[in-house]
Amino acid sequence: MDAGQGPREIRTVVSTALFQPDEIEQLRRAFEPAEFLQVRWDDNEGISRALETADVAVHWTDLDDRHLQAPHLRWVHCDHAGLTRSARPEVFEKGLLVTGSAGRSAPALAQHAFYFALALTYDVQGLLEMQAAHQWRAPAGYENRLALWGKTLGIVGFGKTGEEMARLGKAFGMRVIAYRRRAGEDAPAVDRMLAADAGDSIDPLIEESDVIMLAAHLSDETYHLFSTDQFARMKSSAYIVNLARGGLIDTDALVEALASGAIAGAGLDVADPEPLPPDSPLWDQPNVLITPHMTPRIPERTQRSIDVIVENIRRYRSGEPLLNAITPRDIYTPR
Repeated sequence: MDAGQGPREIRTVVSTALFQPDEIEQLRRAFEPAEFLQVRWDDNEGISRALETADVAVHWTDLDDRHLQAPHLRWVHCDHAGLTRSARPEVFEKGLLVTGSAGRSAPALAQHAFYFALALTYDVQGLLEMQAAHQWRAPAGYENRLALWGKTLGIVGFGKTGEEMARLGKAFGMRVIAYRRRAGEDAPAVDRMLAADAGDSIDPLIEESDVIMLAAHLSDETYHLFSTDQFARMKSSAYIVNLARGGLIDTDALVEALASGAIAGAGLDVADPEPLPPDSPLWDQPNVLITPHMTPRIPERTQRSIDVIVENIRRYRSGEPLLNAITPRDIYTPR
């Protein structure tokens, strides 16, 4: 469904956004002269009652069946980046416009990815073991390690986070290859851009990269994008870093690739399943670093979310395509 369908009036808005009072007031003013109903996120009765009249909803989480049944609802904004759980076939059947706050944490996520890349490259776990043992020496084989400078960074998914990853990659002196869904303009920080819609294969990125960072949406198209065949084509010295969604990686194939030495290590902020079960073998892999789907915030994260919403209010009213709108290609059917 095209996100731009002609000018529209906004009459009633329901919001469960977890913002401070002054931030809520920004939204209220931006939606004027529409009626603005701020409801607690856990007030199910209040939300259901407001959805009886609302034509726009702003929520801190994903939409649910109540939104599909709302008689006047036309646009839902979910205040987070990944809209996997909102990208359902029935959303498009109803004709809902659904947008998110992708990009609000892009700088922090890109830095998180390089936390993994640097920690794996410099064998932080091995160095910490030496420190804990009060030993002034490096782990075995440390003299053969190479820094990130001069290596190749592969970025899968090239939205705001991918752009930040590329920028940091160039700052670290890396050659950057990126793979995205849609063809588009080249990016200054990317040495080679590949696009699925242009008929490009992801294989060159897989085969040439020393560090692969995942920043793509999870959809039926990208589910298990990295499995046994892809790990077999990676360099045995390469690392994979996932800051996107756990389902992009076939977990069983990753465990086997790490255990067999097919790849050198992994940095995982997301997992499949999530949370990662206590008995998962990934916890005990010496070449794996794990964080619990949580990254430090940037100071202006909430304001960046508000800026996206405010711009989309203008676009919605003028009939322009909305920022961060999901499309039928984003549909994900849970396995």
